[in-house]
Amino acid sequence: MSFPVDVVVMAAGKGTRMKSSRPKVLHRLGGRALAQHVIDTAARVSARSVVVITGHGADQVEAGLIAPALDSGAALKLQFVRQEPQLGTGHAVQQAVPVLADDGVTLVLSGDVPLTKPETLQALLDLCGGQRLALLTLEMPDPTGYGRIVRAADGSVTAIVEHKDASEAQRAITEIYSGIMAVPTKLLRGWLARLDNRNAQAEYYLTDVVKFAVADGLTVQAHRITDALQVAGVNSPVQLAELERAHQRRVADVLMVQGVRLADPARLDVRGELVCSQDVEIDVNCVFEGRVELGAGVRIGANCVIANAVIGDGAVIHPFTHIEGEKAGVSVGSGALIGPFARLRPGAKLGREVHIGNFVEVKNSTLADGAKANHLAYLGDAVVGERVNYGAGSITANYDGANKHRTVIEADVHVGSNCVLVAPVTIGAGGTVGGGSTITKDTLPGALSVARGRQVVIPNWSRPAKKKG
Repeated sequence: MSFPVDVVVMAAGKGTRMKSSRPKVLHRLGGRALAQHVIDTAARVSARSVVVITGHGADQVEAGLIAPALDSGAALKLQFVRQEPQLGTGHAVQQAVPVLADDGVTLVLSGDVPLTKPETLQALLDLCGGQRLALLTLEMPDPTGYGRIVRAADGSVTAIVEHKDASEAQRAITEIYSGIMAVPTKLLRGWLARLDNRNAQAEYYLTDVVKFAVADGLTVQAHRITDALQVAGVNSPVQLAELERAHQRRVADVLMVQGVRLADPARLDVRGELVCSQDVEIDVNCVFEGRVELGAGVRIGANCVIANAVIGDGAVIHPFTHIEGEKAGVSVGSGALIGPFARLRPGAKLGREVHIGNFVEVKNSTLADGAKANHLAYLGDAVVGERVNYGAGSITANYDGANKHRTVIEADVHVGSNCVLVAPVTIGAGGTVGGGSTITKDTLPGALSVARGRQVVIPNWSRPAKKKG
C-alpha cells in the first residue's frame, strides 16, 4: 500500500436503546470498549492516525480510549474531534476534515462495529487504491430496512437507495451498504462541502458522496462480503450479548488452531489477551482477564477466574480458583498446584512445585520452591522460604490498622495449625511453630516456638522424624 491511511471513527451517538448512562461505544466486548476494538483494528491496517468523532458523553469516551502500539513500538496517533450537535453521518465526518491531510485515504469506521477483520479492511483499501471511492457491502438474505447497493452492468456502484425510497426491483437487491468506506481524502473534502440536509430527517448524509462521485464521472467500487458479524453494530443489550458470544467463539477457534484443548469452546471468556504454550488444557466456564500467559502443559480446571498472571510449565490450577493479578501481577512457578477454591491476589509470586490448597489466600507474598499451604490459611506481605509447610487455619497478621508489615518464614519451617504470626516477625530456618500459637517476636533457627498467653521458645530443638508408612 503506497498511500497513507487515516481512520475516522464515528463515536458520537447516544445509543438510547442501551438504556445506560454509559456512552454506547464504551460498552465492553471481550473486556475492551467497542470503540477500542475499532481503534486496535486500525493499528493492524497500518493506519497513520485515528480521528475519533465524539459527541454524547465525549469526556468519558475520550478518557476511555487509548492509542495502541504499532509494530514499530510507537503509539498510533490518536486524536479527537467533537460533533455538537449531532446532525447526521456527513456532518460527523465534516468535523474531522480539518485534521485530515490531503495526501492520504480516509477510512470511515463506526465505533459500535467492533468485529470487522483487518484483512477485510485491507481488501477495501486495496480496492480504493488511493484513487477511488470504495464501499464495504454485505450480502444479506433479508435486507429489509437497509440501503441497497445499485450497480451498473460493469459492476461499479451507481447509487445507494434507502429501503423506503426503493422501487420493487431495487428492494429485491440483497446487497446492502455497511457504513464503512475508503475514499481519497482530497476528494472527500470536496464532496463533504457539497452536502445538504434537504431530506426527511434534516440531516447531512455521508452516503450522498456516492452520488457526487458518480456525477463527477468517477468510478465507485464495492467490496462485498457475506459475514454479517463483521459489520454488525450494537444498539441494544441483546445485540451486545450476541456479539460477545461471537467474539468469544472467534477467540476460542484461534486458540484451538494453536493446539489449546478447550473442553467446550462455547464456555470460555477471554477479556483481554490469553497466550498459551503447547499442550494447554482449559476446562469449562473459565474467565481470563488482562494479560494471562499459560506455560506448556498447564491445566486449568473448571470455573476459574484468572487475571494478569503468568502460569509456569506444568502447573495445575484446580477448579474454582481465583487469581487476580491487577497491576502487580501474579506468577505461578512450574509444577505448582493451586486450588481448588484458592485465591491469589496482586503480588503473589510462587516458586516451583508450590502447593496452595483449598481456601488459602496469598497476597503480595513470595513463596520459594516447594513451599506448601494446603488448607484454610492466609499469607499476606510475607516471604516464605523453600519447603515451608504452613498449617491449616494459620495467618500472617500483617496490618496494624495503619501500616502493613512483613513476615519472613525462612526455609524448612513448619508452622502448625491455627497460628497467628504478628508482623513484623521472622521465623528462623528449620524452626517449628506449635499449633495454636501467636508469635510476636523473632524466633531462632531450629527452635520450637509455642505461644499460648506468653511466648515460649525452645532453641536447638529437633523435630521428630516422620514415621515411615
